[in-house]
Amino acid sequence: MSHPSESPAPLESPESSSFPRVGLTAIGVAAIRAAESTRPDRLFDDPYAAGFARAAGDWRPGSTAPPTEEAARRRRGLTLWITVRTRFLDEVVLDACAGPCRQVVILGAGLDSRAFRLAWPQGTRLWELDLADVIEFKEQVIRSEGWQPRCARTTVPVDLSEDWAEPLVHAGFDRTAPVAWLAEGLLAYLSEEVRDALVSRTAALSVPGSRMGLTLAASERLAAWRKAHPDGDGVRGDYVALWRSTAPADPAGWLAAHGWRAALFDVAERSAAYGRPLEESRVSGEGRGEARLVDATRL
Repeated sequence: MSHPSESPAPLESPESSSFPRVGLTAIGVAAIRAAESTRPDRLFDDPYAAGFARAAGDWRPGSTAPPTEEAARRRRGLTLWITVRTRFLDEVVLDACAGPCRQVVILGAGLDSRAFRLAWPQGTRLWELDLADVIEFKEQVIRSEGWQPRCARTTVPVDLSEDWAEPLVHAGFDRTAPVAWLAEGLLAYLSEEVRDALVSRTAALSVPGSRMGLTLAASERLAAWRKAHPDGDGVRGDYVALWRSTAPADPAGWLAAHGWRAALFDVAERSAAYGRPLEESRVSGEGRGEARLVDATRL
């Protein structure tokens, strides 16, 4: 297995290469994962995240104004949300693969490095689905670093608003075998119609006992953003501006209607379970518990 280097070769920046705006959120997630990995009490270790963030160059939105206390609280909440959800989904997919599951599909994979950093059982196959230019940027970094996955990894360039099932099957996916799906930080960026179709499609491709780990963003955030931005304009790096839907009012019932039995968890409960109790007064947004972490099983 190749290990990340400290100084990756500079690559074309996402901005200059027409990197999708939603791709900027993927870089932000990588930066947060890299910072978490340096902590002595880290909830996970992602030694690849820093390489992705460095290769992206100067991607952060610039501002001369000092951050407000509320902005700082939201940043802490977002950091906690990404940190806890990463650990949670690691556990979901590894638990699934501790059984007979040897197929993993990451929807909207972005700069996810699980193919490289997790200890997969022998024979595991993993597919990463995302837009072609997101995948190409990621592959540039991987080729530059010489990283090698710890499972059989396949990338599938697709638009998840279109038919992605056929390309996945053509890429070797076995719809008769158990599968673990991951949809991390994805559904809010899809319209309700596309979101529902995606969840139904995963069920149609899954045999009973298959698993799905997903995240549901705090629905109040989108309503608050739209009230604060009636013109619909957001600044660079404002990830909520890219959201197209909110979480269903009854997530468990919604998933059951699409073929999945769901166990739901909130951020505060999981963070405490991982040994990092939530300081309610210091965070807001997803970190306050409105968002949900989901471990679902195919009915």
